[in-house]
Amino acid sequence: MTSTAPKTRELAARESDGVRVLLLWHPRANTVTVSVEDARVGDRFRLAVAPDQALDAFYHPFAYAA
Repeated sequence: MTSTAPKTRELAARESDGVRVLLLWHPRANTVTVSVEDARVGDRFRLAVAPDQALDAFYHPFAYAA
């Protein structure tokens, strides 16, 4: 029997003032990313983060992007 892991799992999401932030786990690669989309200006970016910094990056993504 072969088990296939999902491509991406959403661990947390939040939205405020047009900015949507997602904390995503990629089980196949066992990596974590933070995805940010700013609907006000049409910008978006994704950050690869260390697992031990995932929640901090989720709450402060612009600090990690700098």
